[in-house]
Order: sequence, then C-alpha cells, then structure tokens
Amino acid sequence: MERQGEDMEYFIVGDVHGCYFTFRQMLDRYWNPGKEFLILIGDLVDRGNHAPETVELARSLTETLPGQVVIVKGNHDFEMTEHFRSPPNYNWLRQGGTGTIGQYAAAGRDIEQDVAWIRRLPLFWENDVLFVSHAGIAKHAQDPFNEGTAEGILWNRSQLKNLGKMQVVGHTPQEKPGFDPQSNAWYIDTGAVYGRYLTGLKVSAGGEVKELVHIETDERDIDR
Repeated sequence: MERQGEDMEYFIVGDVHGCYFTFRQMLDRYWNPGKEFLILIGDLVDRGNHAPETVELARSLTETLPGQVVIVKGNHDFEMTEHFRSPPNYNWLRQGGTGTIGQYAAAGRDIEQDVAWIRRLPLFWENDVLFVSHAGIAKHAQDPFNEGTAEGILWNRSQLKNLGKMQVVGHTPQEKPGFDPQSNAWYIDTGAVYGRYLTGLKVSAGGEVKELVHIETDERDIDR
C-alpha cells in the first residue's frame, strides 16, 4: 500500500495510453510539483503513438521525485507484463500490444526493462481521504485485488463500492469527467487516445475537489 503525499495536495491524471505529447503538456501547464503529489491512474501504454516515450517519462518522474509521484497499474500495463511472462498474450496484442512492440523497436528502447518496472507498479494508492486505482473497488467484488478477474481492480466496469473516502478511477472512457455520489467516485478517463482530451483532477489535502483541467489530444499522439 502506498501512503506518501500525506501533507500535499493531489494532482490525479487519467489514462495516457501512449499520448506522450498530450501528457507532457498536462504536466507542464497544470502540475505544481512544489505542492502537488502526482498520481497517474494507469494504462501508460497501447493505442497511442508514443508508448516508449510515455513510460520513459513516467519512470523518470518516479526516479527524480521519489515520494512525490506514484503510478498505479492499469489493465493494459498488466496485459503487457503477462505477454512477457508467458507469451504470447493474444488479447494484449489485439488491444494495442502489437503497436507498442513496434514502437519500442523503432525507438530502440529495452522493452523488457520497462516491463519489469511496470510489473512492480502498485494496484492502488490510498490515504485517509482518497483511494486511487485504475478501475476501482466494485460493490460486489469477491476478490477485488485479483489482477485477472473481470470485477477486479484493473478491469471493473460495474458499480463501485462506497469506501467512506473518495475513489478516483479511469479505465472506462467518458465523454466528460463524471462523479457518482452513491459510490463517492470520480471517473476521469476522457478518451485522450480516441481524440478527445486528457483530464487532470486537483484535490486538496483534505480530499476536496478543487479543479478539473483538460488538455486536448495532441495530433502527434494518435492516427486520426
């Protein structure tokens, strides 16, 4: 369990999916490293045009600002690691993995080193007021932390459980960020990789939403 950033405000960024230039613009324009703990909600890879560069930037952030940045694992990240654990993972290859492998080959970046790093990413981050994960804790999940089940924390698309603190999730693309009062949950994947925009959620140290910010998808990140 990750519990850093207790005394800072929070900046939570939705699914990047290889949209490196969009991601860079989000950080450059809206992130204040001096006072905000950065949380990425997973799915760094697949479908966008720049998975290697996205992972390289994410890794560098965790290495240069330890204790101030956390990245939780997404289902695409998990599927990538499964492909290299027991190849081939045809589901991953069909869902963007083939393109990701090609991007790594073109970039000359060691994909297996990044896979080893991705494998170690946590499934969630929480403190007393926030619980951040890729797909959330489902209301009726029997084993929510199982990485491979449809109702698990990487894959869930059903109603979320009210945890007594605010959940923030991605995974399921929305036309705009949405809040569900029943589960006290924010959904912030706004389909950057589908040509919409990347969303960031700013949250106070006490767990109150301060601001939603957006970056429209950079045309270099996707093939329209």
